[in-house]
Amino acid sequence: MFSGLIAHLGTVAALDRDPRGGVRLRVRAPGAVAEGVAPKDSIAISGVCLTLVEHDETQLAFDVVPETLERSALGALGVGSPVNVELSLRLGDRLGGHLVYGHVDATATIVSKVPEGQGHRLSVETPPGLERFVVEKGYVAVDGISLTVAAVRAGRFEIALIPETSARTTLGVKTAGDRVNFEIDPIARYALAAAASYDERGATPSSDELAWAYEI
Repeated sequence: MFSGLIAHLGTVAALDRDPRGGVRLRVRAPGAVAEGVAPKDSIAISGVCLTLVEHDETQLAFDVVPETLERSALGALGVGSPVNVELSLRLGDRLGGHLVYGHVDATATIVSKVPEGQGHRLSVETPPGLERFVVEKGYVAVDGISLTVAAVRAGRFEIALIPETSARTTLGVKTAGDRVNFEIDPIARYALAAAASYDERGATPSSDELAWAYEI
């Protein structure tokens, strides 16, 4: 489980192809290593939850299987590519972003990135079939970054990107045409699934259930 608050910006040090398929991904992120890591840790790399297999003083290594390469933007990485690095949450950590699983729902394309105030207005396509999960003022994770949706348009959503996010994440260098990993807010997923179950049964939620949903 992650928060979507990116603490480390790493770079791809190597992509060692496995003859059976997939790659051994090596990421240079000395700051993340210094926080304390161990093999089998879950670490999010640009929003994709991966299992650490080994590390040294500066690098993290992961086995990325073909399924992950196909369903995420990790397959487009090259040596030197910047990546967002987030260690998993510990019980008691502050949750300043939102709950992010690191289970990428789809990849999406940045439509535009234009200056706005001190930052930028970022427009990203909404992956087909996920439109109902993207709402104004709701959360999404883009490349693992917890972001608030500023506006929803036909086929896309917009983010008001602040300078701090640009400086500390891959969104600072990404631009129109670049692919990103996209994950919907898990609470939106569960809430809509619960509502759909009522629709299927023709039932009406109780007052207690409505209160519970409101508290979420």
